[in-house]
Amino acid sequence: MPPPRESPHDLERWFRQRVPSEWFSVPPYVRADRDEILVIGELPKPILPAPAGDHEGALAEAARIEDFRAKTRDGRVLIAAEAEHLFGRSVSWGAICGDTSEVFTTLSVPVMTRLRMGERGVLDTLVDAGVARSRSDALAWCVRLVARHEQDWITELQQALVHVKQVRSKGPN
Repeated sequence: MPPPRESPHDLERWFRQRVPSEWFSVPPYVRADRDEILVIGELPKPILPAPAGDHEGALAEAARIEDFRAKTRDGRVLIAAEAEHLFGRSVSWGAICGDTSEVFTTLSVPVMTRLRMGERGVLDTLVDAGVARSRSDALAWCVRLVARHEQDWITELQQALVHVKQVRSKGPN
């Protein structure tokens, strides 16, 4: 049985205590899985002159994110190193500014699966149609599609798992 993992609330509290408050306009949002902890913060939206259009706004938001990334690199590395040692997972960072978001150093973790002919056929169709470059890309595309269209159901499952973990922790060792 794998070692117990900290709750999302514990991780969020840990990062909120260490991330300087001036980095983000609100406390950072923390997501985690078995391999990675992702810390995303919101940056203030740039104020542009009145005639500025959507393109100029997007450029200004991207520039603000890039500036944040450069100016906070050393601090983020120190916080990540401490967290990686403590929690045994890689730490990735991201920022949101207005309608623009970017994740800086996120992992791409290989996952193995066994598929029968019909399932492989679905992936091959996506590859043959140019939707994906490989079966691996096609499978990732399918996972993103399910996540996007079944988000409420996925969220409900995740909440149920939290409850299961709580009940298990009260049971016999």
